[in-house]
Amino acid sequence: MDNLTHSLAGLVIAKAGLERLSPGAAAVCVVAANAPDFDLAFLLGGRWTYLHNHRGITHSILGVLILAILVPSIFYSVEFAWSRFRKRERRFRYRGLLLASLIASATHPLLDWTNNYGIRFLLPWSAKWFYGDLVFIVDPLLWFALGGASFLLASRARAQLIFWCALGAILTLALFLLPQQREVIPHVGLFRAVWVISLAGFLAARRAGWGQRFGQRLALIAIAVVVGYWFALAVAHQRALGTAGRFADGLARSRNETVIQFAAMPMLADPFHWQCISETNRATYRFKVSLLGSPQASSEFERFEEPNPRELAAIAKTSGDDRAKVFLDFARFPATRVKDLDCISQTVVQFADLRYTEPGGAQRGTFSLDVPVACPEVNR
Repeated sequence: MDNLTHSLAGLVIAKAGLERLSPGAAAVCVVAANAPDFDLAFLLGGRWTYLHNHRGITHSILGVLILAILVPSIFYSVEFAWSRFRKRERRFRYRGLLLASLIASATHPLLDWTNNYGIRFLLPWSAKWFYGDLVFIVDPLLWFALGGASFLLASRARAQLIFWCALGAILTLALFLLPQQREVIPHVGLFRAVWVISLAGFLAARRAGWGQRFGQRLALIAIAVVVGYWFALAVAHQRALGTAGRFADGLARSRNETVIQFAAMPMLADPFHWQCISETNRATYRFKVSLLGSPQASSEFERFEEPNPRELAAIAKTSGDDRAKVFLDFARFPATRVKDLDCISQTVVQFADLRYTEPGGAQRGTFSLDVPVACPEVNR
């Protein structure tokens, strides 16, 4: 998930009662909820170093536990040293900070697991990826639920109100000014209207004093809404999987193929449509499933054939490329295409993860890779 969602999750659980465990507990919750993304530092080593390490050891059970202990320890040590320097009584309670951090830290891998990017819980013992496939990596409904409660409960001071208004303005400007395509956000006009109405509703609720009136209950309601939303998405996901499985099986049978695996994955701001990918022994298919009315798969689909022997000879030459190793270790549904196999100009092996793009399509960061190779022996 995006770091805004992680931060809001940390703040909401703090407002749900954890901030009472110790002074400074709310700040610890927000930091701990984001701490596993410390692996963003690997960006300094380049995108392939980052892809290899992102959602790695810092997101594993072991790494999260270490960070959950480290964060409150740093907070407590700094406050202890400052109190000694100022010759005043210590305020932070380490046990309270530790408990708050342990709970807040657990929200990070849970939120990340819900989307289709994946997470490696078992590092360093196993590099297996786990996918929840429930929530798109950025989900505005989570912003509404967690952000609305956070705004009502943490905007009493003038500086806090200015911060929340600035955040809301930035997100709104991005929504209205950045180019939007229908395939990215369906029904953009309706989505924008719901966004503005929701923001106005939160402002009205603040003016009515909901934060003071309901207090901790608002945070608990927000958590309940998120859990209920996940449950609804889990039900929708199962329906999408069922439809995807039947459609994938039909496609495979019509071509005398065998389905190896398939998945249904969430789309941005649209819980009624799911992107599906099916892998067979001879090709990989990509299509969409609609849950409106009677669940059905789109009659339109994309087919990506497995490489033929000549292409495999070119692909084999990428085995020594470190970027290709990292990419294939990450890709859940890899697809490969060999460009200019006859070496008229230069043979290029194009890799892509079909979750996000396709070989030869628009480049999308670390989700595609072009590797130039020498002409395969069979062509000489």
